[in-house]
Amino acid sequence: VAYYSDDAISYNRNEEPSVGKAAIKEKIVKQLAADTAGLTHVYKVVNLFADGDMVTEVGSYTNTDAAGTLVDKGFYMSCFQKRDGKYVCVSDMSATTTPVKTTAKPAQ
Repeated sequence: VAYYSDDAISYNRNEEPSVGKAAIKEKIVKQLAADTAGLTHVYKVVNLFADGDMVTEVGSYTNTDAAGTLVDKGFYMSCFQKRDGKYVCVSDMSATTTPVKTTAKPAQ
């Protein structure tokens, strides 16, 4: 979480945004604790856009289990702003392309 600004906001699927570095850190700690199955996360930068003191990073991600089976994949976008001589993430968002698993309801 070191690259986040103190007032950053992070958006993730199926949950309310995390506001502030402390809330983002708490969310990441919970996510890492849930990864006890040995998930491997790979992030790839697709594009970087710079305009003045702002930089936007767009990329993709994959999550695989210990056997190498794809568990999740999607895209992310992070916005950085130059503050006090260094770039910090002020906002990020991710979106999965993996279909949501649904449970079939019995016919009525």
